[in-house]
Amino acid sequence: MNKDKKINDFIVFCIEWFKTEYNLTGEETYKIFKKYNVLGYLKDGYEVLHTMGKDWIINDIYEYLKIRDFNL
Repeated sequence: MNKDKKINDFIVFCIEWFKTEYNLTGEETYKIFKKYNVLGYLKDGYEVLHTMGKDWIINDIYEYLKIRDFNL
């Protein structure tokens, strides 16, 4: 599997778990991730982030959003 595919799979994983954790739809989650550049953050940080556990990643995304004045 090439690296781009792995990164895309990781981003889908993050969207799915984040939406589940915060009772959002996939579309809502994607729009939030796009607006606040979470997609870029996940892509740029893939090497480190993909080694962390699900709960840590979801919390990290939430903290990333909070720093940018986003509240759920």
